Amino acid sequence: MGSEPVHVQIVSQIDKARVLHVATLTPFYPTRQDETNGCFIAEPLASLAKLGVQNSVFHAQPFYRGSFRSSGVPTPADSISYLSLPGRHGLSTAGAFLFAKVVARFRKLHQEHPIHLIHAHGALPCGHAAMLMAGELGIPFVVSVHGLDVFSTEQVGGRSGNWCRHISERVYRSSRRVICISERVREQVLEGVGRQCRTSVVYNGVDTELFSPSRQSDASSLIVLSVGNLIPIKGHELLIRAVAPLVTEFQTLAVEIIGEGSERTRLESVSAELGIAERVHFLGRQSRQQVAAAMGRCTIFALPSRYEGLGCVYLEAMSTGRAVIGCRGQGIAEVIRHGSTGLLVGPDNEKELSLSLAFLLRDQVRRQNLGAAARDTILDRFTLQQQAENLARIYRECAA
Repeated sequence: MGSEPVHVQIVSQIDKARVLHVATLTPFYPTRQDETNGCFIAEPLASLAKLGVQNSVFHAQPFYRGSFRSSGVPTPADSISYLSLPGRHGLSTAGAFLFAKVVARFRKLHQEHPIHLIHAHGALPCGHAAMLMAGELGIPFVVSVHGLDVFSTEQVGGRSGNWCRHISERVYRSSRRVICISERVREQVLEGVGRQCRTSVVYNGVDTELFSPSRQSDASSLIVLSVGNLIPIKGHELLIRAVAPLVTEFQTLAVEIIGEGSERTRLESVSAELGIAERVHFLGRQSRQQVAAAMGRCTIFALPSRYEGLGCVYLEAMSTGRAVIGCRGQGIAEVIRHGSTGLLVGPDNEKELSLSLAFLLRDQVRRQNLGAAARDTILDRFTLQQQAENLARIYRECAA
């Protein structure tokens, strides 16, 4: 006789009358190809189970993305491959196709083990599918918003973009709650749908054991680490250009960049043009453990992203006790207190970023003080347990 999954064992120890069954519908979830994808959704589930919230996870991807399976998480997901038109212009109709694919599975699950609430991640396509499912099965739903493009009009233009906005507005107004990862994201939602829309802010939590201060560091080397997809908005070129003037003063200075994307070849060319190609190391996509180790050994973490709803990597770097540099006007500015728990610079401000890097590189004591305060901030407000508690409270309010 096979053993029960860990999350089922935990739930079985809780009073059945208090157990809440949530069906999570998400386009983000750790897979064999990318175990960091959707870790901010997968990692709180164990804490939620201990709070009496059982999750059935459905990981949805359009058919042209190929095969995928969840990997490395205690709560495996049911993989859903649905019909969708390739490219961004298929986004406006993807929710309807996704609903058609999953409605039978949801109906069967609901009959066998009643679903109290659907939690969709992103208005399109999962929020749209959840809205249709709520009408079909009579189940309330909530929707999380993870970025600043809350109506998908930045990634989809023209008539398709207008239709994306229309559907997204319907999803937000129909949901029991719109869960935003920062106040900055909540502002974007309310600007579009008005104050009558019910919203809550739940910041992402950090695995503070995995992302903990390292006892081993090479004091002889200076490493500026950045983690993020290699796309223009993340500001990797700005970081490379800001570091270039500093290599003369700091002989051991190097830049490590974790992530993959369309910008890699161009960023390598920029590094070569600036004469620092040997100082800039592109490490590609890495595991959670590798990212945590890189954060533990770096001198400074810097990601000058100019379009960031929050940014889990900032929180993770802060949890490792690193001095962190982010940008003003982004979600992370709600977490970092400039000069106390990290530094904030202007988006696209190369000179300010270079001066901030030099300031921290010259002052080890200041780096250590900022890092210690950053770690305390995460332990006080941004743990997985705190994220789970906030979600559980919202789930119970919305399922009542």
